[in-house]
Amino acid sequence: MFEVFRNAWKIDELRKKLLFTLFIILVFRFGSALFVPFLDPAKIQELIGEGTLLQFMDTMTGGALGNGTLFAMSITPYINASIIMQLLTVAIPALERLSKEGDEGRKKINRITKLAAIGIAIFQATAFFISLRNVGAVSYTSGFGGALTMITIIGCFVAGATLVVWLGDQISEKGIGNGISIILFAGIVSRMPMDIYGLFRQMSAQEAQNYILVPVILIIYILMIALVVLMQNAERRIPVQYAKRVVGRKMYGGQSSHIPIKVAMAGVMPIIFAMSIMSLPQTILYFFGIDGNGASFWDGFVRLFSQNSILYGILYFLLIIGFNYFYIALQYNPVEIANNLKKNNGAIPGIRPGKPTSDFIQNSLSKITLIGAIFLGFIAVFPIAFTQVTKIQGLSLGGTTLLIVVGVVLETVRSLESQMMMRHHKGFLE
Repeated sequence: MFEVFRNAWKIDELRKKLLFTLFIILVFRFGSALFVPFLDPAKIQELIGEGTLLQFMDTMTGGALGNGTLFAMSITPYINASIIMQLLTVAIPALERLSKEGDEGRKKINRITKLAAIGIAIFQATAFFISLRNVGAVSYTSGFGGALTMITIIGCFVAGATLVVWLGDQISEKGIGNGISIILFAGIVSRMPMDIYGLFRQMSAQEAQNYILVPVILIIYILMIALVVLMQNAERRIPVQYAKRVVGRKMYGGQSSHIPIKVAMAGVMPIIFAMSIMSLPQTILYFFGIDGNGASFWDGFVRLFSQNSILYGILYFLLIIGFNYFYIALQYNPVEIANNLKKNNGAIPGIRPGKPTSDFIQNSLSKITLIGAIFLGFIAVFPIAFTQVTKIQGLSLGGTTLLIVVGVVLETVRSLESQMMMRHHKGFLE
């Protein structure tokens, strides 16, 4: 990885792209440190709580949400809008046709996604403002001052979310690419020093024997990184043989190829889906002042859906598996692949074209999807189980963030390698 970045730095054009990307990341971190007026960060930390959806959002924003800064919403509205658009593309025929129109169709869908992200940002900012007002984190809550405060806070949150998406687009166009992913990566990595400091402070406050767990935790994280890298690169290759055909005096086809099916095709999306669903009941009740410390029915309901519950871990694991199958079903269509192979005189050796081919692809996809789903479930649930055994808080989101960070790094390295290959490819005259 470091060799790729060093070789990219030697190329003048890529060096400019790397410097531009670093500049955008600095702008993003500067915006994450600009406090929105009329807010009390200490009260916001009380609102976020432990194991809620807001805690997950705070992790994704690099702590900007918990500090009440300009980029508190970060790219979460855009991610939600992207997920909704992917679902609507399958459900609405007009959007499905638009997605098949090439670059122009994707640009139109991207514009619709950005407009939807603004709408979601307004909704999220309004809901967050109401929650902040309920816990006393807002300076002015009534009269003209209250209305002006509401407009200012919501406007800052929405403007920050829009600006973050624009910064990501700049990285995609003028930087090294994968702008939204790099913004997400920068937010998570920027929070890691504070998380490590909090971990050691928590250990020092407990028994001295807890320091024995430090090398154990380091070894576990190294093994998890190796597992994530292995599974991110793992794929099942279905061989394809194209028949020879004669057009005029020339013969075409006859070559061998393959259909790649990645094990971790869905990425971190199933985990985000499952975590959103599992955190939603607790988060909604938390807005109404129910934190699980009382003796009422709803307090018991909150404790049941907390990360300290065995039921939470079981349901979380099952939801990840279900959402992984659902997400891949939206992205991968075996019937369409079989029809395309048939049109191009391609066939899988030993499998007849048509329905047998689609059934074979579907069967292979189901097996690979199950392996990928179990892998995602293990990565997400293992830190929670480890927290319950060691009683060390702050590791429950480690698997999710680790998966995102490693995935973005691998994606960025592949992007740089492809750009360097394009610049070092020799022409046919040389």
